[in-house]
Amino acid sequence: MPEALSAAEFLARSRVDADVFALRPDYRALLLVAEGLDPATADPAQRARVDGLVAAAEEHARTVLEATPVDQVPHIASWRDAYRAFGSKPQRTRNSVEALTRRAPGGLPRVNTLTDAYNAISVLHQIPLGGEDMTRYDGPARLARATGEEDFDTAADGAPVIEHPEPGEVIWRDDRGVTCRRWNWRQCRRTALTDQTHTALFILDALAPLTDADVLAAGDALASALSGLGPDVQITRRLLAG
Repeated sequence: MPEALSAAEFLARSRVDADVFALRPDYRALLLVAEGLDPATADPAQRARVDGLVAAAEEHARTVLEATPVDQVPHIASWRDAYRAFGSKPQRTRNSVEALTRRAPGGLPRVNTLTDAYNAISVLHQIPLGGEDMTRYDGPARLARATGEEDFDTAADGAPVIEHPEPGEVIWRDDRGVTCRRWNWRQCRRTALTDQTHTALFILDALAPLTDADVLAAGDALASALSGLGPDVQITRRLLAG
């Protein structure tokens, strides 16, 4: 049985490996844990607030893309360079903020309250942002270069399947396997958020030109969006930097 970690213990033991910082010295990760969530029973006003965030994100993406081709948006271009640095082709496996920004003008995907909220914040702040059920982690979070032997729990043609990352690929992982491939491209099934998630981990990935102040502002916006999704939501966070 996985060791149960408090939010503070989980964050204190989470880390980014040195070879990831060697790849991108400008990288930072803001890890945010939200406890006391009860998204299934969120009141209509809070659900309407999340709907408003989604609508604002869709309009923001339209404005961004009317002014600049998507691959030239500064934050997206930076992630494209990072993907090339570990051998991934960004036009085939798009970083999460590019994928969402491209999709947003025609409507962001609606998944569940937690996912809809963090997708909206991701587009509004132009930062890759992932959310997972922390209680399904086995040990703390770690950003590393893959050996290629790690298990990745995903689906293909609607059926569960175990895949493996490419050697050298940047992955988020725990003690059991990969939780997110290619830095922020695709998350595993095991730790997926649901309306039954009560403790969630959110990871905000940042590269220049995003500043620390920008990253923290995105974290504040996410914390605000989550604050009404439970009677007593508690937020704990940690910024990891080289």
